[in-house]
Amino acid sequence: MKERVVTRDGSHTIAIREKEVMYHSIHGAIRESVHVFIQSGLAPVAARLEKPALAVFEMGFGTGLNAFLTAIFALEKKIAVAYTTVEPDPLSAEETSALNYATKLGHAELFRQLHTSPWNETIKLHDGFTLHKVQTTLSDFSPSQTYDLIYYDAFAPSAQPELWTKEAFEKMFSLLSPGGVLVTYCAKGVVKRAMKAAGFRVKKLPGPPGKREMVWAEKA
Repeated sequence: MKERVVTRDGSHTIAIREKEVMYHSIHGAIRESVHVFIQSGLAPVAARLEKPALAVFEMGFGTGLNAFLTAIFALEKKIAVAYTTVEPDPLSAEETSALNYATKLGHAELFRQLHTSPWNETIKLHDGFTLHKVQTTLSDFSPSQTYDLIYYDAFAPSAQPELWTKEAFEKMFSLLSPGGVLVTYCAKGVVKRAMKAAGFRVKKLPGPPGKREMVWAEKA
């Protein structure tokens, strides 16, 4: 059963108590996503790449928060982002409409469109942002393109160990363009070793509140 939870920055997350997992950090859902995926991933990658559109892939659409923050960033910074994400188990309309991200960040119509746009189609949400949501598992995902940046936001290794293996990161490595970057909140030793075994150059960065470290992994 999914339960809406208020995190320490006042923003919501979703908890699945029987699996002992949360979609975002209890220390602050928005705060964590901004730190890990926007400030530590999107902003530096966008600054160093001069491309018509930055290709971003997200492992796990979940609440849509990372996509929402990315769409806002693209709008405010006047850059173009082509965003692809996979999610095998989408939240219901009732669950997503109860989340308070638009209350906290504005752009209510953009957040609504993120969740009401059809799956398995590419949809233009504003001049700088296209969204392609794919309802599938990572193992069944076979894109015809590569990406400049990957947000790796699967549930923790204790809940989804199959998504934190050398084999999973080999797939991520293959999905990245040369010089592409993967960022994730998880900095466990076993995860960093799996990334290195898959070919990534791994760097530790300061983590968001509640976490000492996060990971930046680059396809050198």
